[in-house]
Amino acid sequence: MDSLKTPILDNHLHLDPEHGQGIDAVKDFTQMGGTHLLVVNKPSWHLGINPTSGSDFDAVFETTIDIVETASEILPGRAWPVLGVHPGLISRLVDERSYDPETAAELMCAGLDRAASYVQNDTALALKSGRPHYDVSESVWKASNRVMKHAFRLGGEVDCAVQLHTEATDDLTDIAMWAEDRGVPAQRVVKHYAGGTLAGPTPSVMSQKDRLETAAIEDEPFLMETDFIDDPDRPGAVLGPKTVPRRVRWLQQNGYETAIEQAHIETPKMIYEIDTESTLASNS
Repeated sequence: MDSLKTPILDNHLHLDPEHGQGIDAVKDFTQMGGTHLLVVNKPSWHLGINPTSGSDFDAVFETTIDIVETASEILPGRAWPVLGVHPGLISRLVDERSYDPETAAELMCAGLDRAASYVQNDTALALKSGRPHYDVSESVWKASNRVMKHAFRLGGEVDCAVQLHTEATDDLTDIAMWAEDRGVPAQRVVKHYAGGTLAGPTPSVMSQKDRLETAAIEDEPFLMETDFIDDPDRPGAVLGPKTVPRRVRWLQQNGYETAIEQAHIETPKMIYEIDTESTLASNS
């Protein structure tokens, strides 16, 4: 493919070196013109990990860190790890392992503590947390919000962004306030799987044309993502690793140059303090 003459960042995808496409997905992304990746660790249960302590999450995090290092050797730019605890874990702990919600929350907070230690030593870029996007009991909802607030507290302590998995909505101003109260500026809270507009945090927009066009017209900070899950049992789920470069080409063809610069240069710099232009130049 011809170079798109811009950094191209997929803000949220997963890579599974053992069961999925792994590095082949990175190669597909690169061949289409992609340059940078933020790789989020897969949910612990997808990797066969059933944690009972915070340190049990290390195996999940190390898997992600290792594949990020390999991906960075292939990419024209580089990749970074985003580490955390998937909010859906609370349901598995409560429904399948008979944890009470508060004890489940304590375990998830311990996992986030471990994730923050990787950010603290510059091995990871940001944290991942959130709350269930499906109906849960009031006690599970309350415990999940407690976990998310703990992630914000950690983000404030280690000075990093926090990616969120939440219910579908275009207004998370309450969550943005929780983050601000704990030391994370609202703009450094990133809602993954977002639509084109969002009040409160910064949207990481799913790379479908209608959502991207809305974001481009809105002229506010945003990111682009696929949420590629790298699961061979669900090959058509979410979007493939080639999608973000393809959508950047589509945005170029439709005159949205400013939106491309916003999503792939300006917003990553603002939220994560990463420079996609200089890291691209240094690897080229």
